[in-house]
Amino acid sequence: MQKNSVFSFDFHSPVESLDFQLFNDKGLTLHIKRDDQIHPFISGNKWRKLKYILQSARAAGKMHLVTFGGAWSNHLLATACAGAKFGFKTTGFVRGESVSNPNLSLCRLFGMELNFVGRTAYRDKQALFERDYQENQEAYFVDEGGYSTDGAKGCAEIVGELPSDYDHIFCACGTGTTLAGLYRGCMEAGLHTHLHGIPVLAGGDFIREAIAKLYAGKEPAHITLHTEYHFGGYAKTKPALHAFIKYFCAETGILIEPVYTGKLLYGVFDLAKHDYFKPKDRILVVHTGGLMGILGKLNDFGV
Repeated sequence: MQKNSVFSFDFHSPVESLDFQLFNDKGLTLHIKRDDQIHPFISGNKWRKLKYILQSARAAGKMHLVTFGGAWSNHLLATACAGAKFGFKTTGFVRGESVSNPNLSLCRLFGMELNFVGRTAYRDKQALFERDYQENQEAYFVDEGGYSTDGAKGCAEIVGELPSDYDHIFCACGTGTTLAGLYRGCMEAGLHTHLHGIPVLAGGDFIREAIAKLYAGKEPAHITLHTEYHFGGYAKTKPALHAFIKYFCAETGILIEPVYTGKLLYGVFDLAKHDYFKPKDRILVVHTGGLMGILGKLNDFGV
C-alpha cells in the first residue's frame, strides 16, 4: 500500500531565545532550535534523517525498512511511525534480551515487527540484515540512528531554516549524522560557523571518524567535539545531570532528557561558566527531539 507519497510535514520548527543570567552576565546570547516540535514520534533529527532515506528506499522500489536500535531507541519509534504514515513495512532489530517498555509497545502499535538479538550479534548489523533479508527484494537496510549520507543531507536543511547567523552551533552526537549534516549545511551556505558536538557515549572521539566516512574520508573543518559530558556513557546519568535537567525544564517549559539533550545543554552551560566563549558570541543549540527516552529514566529524578 502506498500513501502520503510526498515525504514532508507542514511543520514550523522555531528558534527561541533562552534567558539565563549566566549567559547575560557573560555577554552571550543563547537560542534553541525547537526540532522537538516537528512531530510527536518522528521528532527532531529523527525525521530529518529519515526523510531522504525514505525517498531513496521508494525510488529503489524497497517498501520494507529494516533498522536497528536499543530498547528505548527513538530511531526505532520514529521509523515505525514514519513507516505507518508513508506506507512502508518496518522491522526493528533490538539490541539485547527481550523486554517490554512503552517505547517498544508504541513501535508495535505502529506496525513494526521487533526481533531481539544478542549484543555480540548486534555489532554486525549488515550481517544480520543479510542473514534474514538477503533474498527479500523489498527490504531496505537503514543503519542505526539513520547514519548515512541521506541522513546527513536531511540534517543539512536545519541551517537553511535559521533566521540569522550564529558564531557557534551545538548538537548532541550519537552517530555523528546530525553534526555531519550541520557541517554540510554550513558549507553549502558559505558559513564559517564553529560547529560543536557533544558525544553522549564514552570515547566520543570516534564521532570525528564517523563524520569523515560520510565525506569520503575528508575530515571536516570548523568542528569541535566536547567529549567530557557523557556522564559515564550512553544512557548513563549522574545526580548533577538530573539536577540540571530539573532546573532547565522548570525555568523554560522546554522538556529535555538525560540521554541526549540534557547532556548537550549541560555541556553548553558548563562551557559558558568556564569562559569558553567570547563576549557577544551568539550560540545556537539544536534540540534534536527524541523525548520518549525520558520515560525509562523518570525514577532517577525523584518526581
